[in-house]
Amino acid sequence: MNLKYQNQIKIILLLIFSTSALYFLLARLGFIFPLTDITEVLCIKGCPSLQAIHYPVSGNELLNYSQTIEELIGENIDQAKTSILIEKSKYRITLYYHKHPVKSYPVVFGSSPKGDKLQEGDRRTPEGIFRIKDLYPHPSWSKFIWLDYPNAVSWRKHFQAKSQGEISWFNSIGGQVGIHGVFQGSDEIIDKQQNWTWGCPSLKNQDVDELYNVVKVGTLVEVVP
Repeated sequence: MNLKYQNQIKIILLLIFSTSALYFLLARLGFIFPLTDITEVLCIKGCPSLQAIHYPVSGNELLNYSQTIEELIGENIDQAKTSILIEKSKYRITLYYHKHPVKSYPVVFGSSPKGDKLQEGDRRTPEGIFRIKDLYPHPSWSKFIWLDYPNAVSWRKHFQAKSQGEISWFNSIGGQVGIHGVFQGSDEIIDKQQNWTWGCPSLKNQDVDELYNVVKVGTLVEVVP
C-alpha cells in the first residue's frame, strides 16, 4: 500500500472518529437524540397517536391517603403490576395496581407548572408516557425515581417546537427528571402546593418512600396536564 492510500485511510478514520465523538458529545449535552430512537423521533413509520393509559379518580380528593399500601393491597405486592398517574392540574399522583387506582398522594411540580417541558431550564414538568429507568436514595430528597425523559416522543416535541420557533435551536432538551421528596422538615411545601423544583414531581418524604418500595425499573408513569 503506497503512502497516498495510507494517508486517505488515516483521513477517513479521523473523520469517523471525529464525527462519532461530536455525536456523543451532542447527545450527552441534550442536543441530539439516540440513534436507536430515530424511527420514532422522525416518524418514519408514521407518528402513533398517544392514548391515555389510566382512568383518573373522579373529583379532586386524594384516594385512600390515610391508609398504607400494605393495608390496601397486602404485603405480597407484584411490582410488575403497578403503574402511576400524575395529574398536574389536580396536584395528585395516584398508584394503580392491575390498572385500578389504589392510593393518591399530594404532589407539586416545577416552578413553571403549566405546559409541557420542551427544553432545559424551562422549569416545566414533562407530560406524556414514561418509564422508570432507575431508583436510588437521594442525599437531600429521600429517594429519586428517575424517569426516562427525554424519550422518543419528548425529542419529537422538542424538535417540533424548534421548527415552529417556540424555542431556540441552540437550546438543549434537558434531562434528569424524576419523582423525589423534599428537604428534611419541608413537608409544608407540598401541603401549600408550592411548585419549587426545576421540573421534577415532588412528594413528602414519607410518601415517596412508600411509593419507592412498590415500583421498579420499567414501571409506567403517565403525566397529564
